[in-house]
Amino acid sequence: MRLRTLMPAFLTLFSGSAALAQEEGNPIGELPIIGAPSDGGIGFQPASTSIAHDLQWLDGMVLIIITAITLFIVALLGIVIFRYGEKRNKTPKGFTHNTPLEIAWTLGPILILVFIGAFSLPVLFEEQVIPEGEVTVKTTGYQWYWGYEYPDHDFGFDSYMIGSPATGGDNRLTDEVRAQLQEAGYSEDEFKLATTTAMVVPVDTDIVVQVTGADVIHSWTIPAFGVKQDAVPGRLAELWFRADEEGVYFGQCSELCGIAHAYMPITVKVVSQEEYEAWLDWAIEEYGGTPRDASMAQQGDETEGQGDGDDAARLVEGEAAGGDEAPSGEDQAN
Repeated sequence: MRLRTLMPAFLTLFSGSAALAQEEGNPIGELPIIGAPSDGGIGFQPASTSIAHDLQWLDGMVLIIITAITLFIVALLGIVIFRYGEKRNKTPKGFTHNTPLEIAWTLGPILILVFIGAFSLPVLFEEQVIPEGEVTVKTTGYQWYWGYEYPDHDFGFDSYMIGSPATGGDNRLTDEVRAQLQEAGYSEDEFKLATTTAMVVPVDTDIVVQVTGADVIHSWTIPAFGVKQDAVPGRLAELWFRADEEGVYFGQCSELCGIAHAYMPITVKVVSQEEYEAWLDWAIEEYGGTPRDASMAQQGDETEGQGDGDDAARLVEGEAAGGDEAPSGEDQAN
């Protein structure tokens, strides 16, 4: 698998269009671009998963709390400065303790933190408790591109930034790169975001992404999904999401990983179930994977074999239990 996924990288050193050519015949049509940064933007990208919705709501709620605290502290400082300044309070009082006040400023922050924790912990568990995935994708970070594998169907491919050296560019926007972007269905606004290939997943489906690194630490993230996971060499981490809207979503490596860290984007395309199955058949043929019928048959054999093993185990246990029983009076008489 690793040797096969490395071959396109060597080929693109001699042909600038090789990395783009592997998408020819892709059955996925045009999709709206939903998860992308905007110039001058200060807010979140549109939330497209339940995790992202909850994270953005939690951020808004905490923002209200810290704004209220900030205004309260500023107001207290203003009162103290105005009321107890040297001109109005020439002889300050000489006390050092105020028990009710000390209890209040101790219990107040505790109650605020408990209130925030009551809402943040469920969101954290929602993100960290990985469900059984309906689709599993393994992503590996390399310097400086991403590799994707679909282990259920034994195929994988690499994903390079359009305009990177792997596609014949030098990480700059040129006329040739504009042509490549247009050929791939993007505009120059998606430069440094669009990639030669994309992770493709079906909408309204639990997706489990296994994340690792091949050389240094990278970080795989899609802001619109509310997910981010470090890709650490030698470790296999997981994240999950369930996208609720079809479209194109962008991300970028979020861990400083070397000189070309800024040129390591991520593209995820969320499509309908029918379109995903059509793409899956195309990708299996394109990348030499296991056909879906064969994969399902293999899974069925494994499930049947496991069931036969369980039946045999229960039979052995039953015989062992029967052998331990004391003989009945009739058996003794015989």
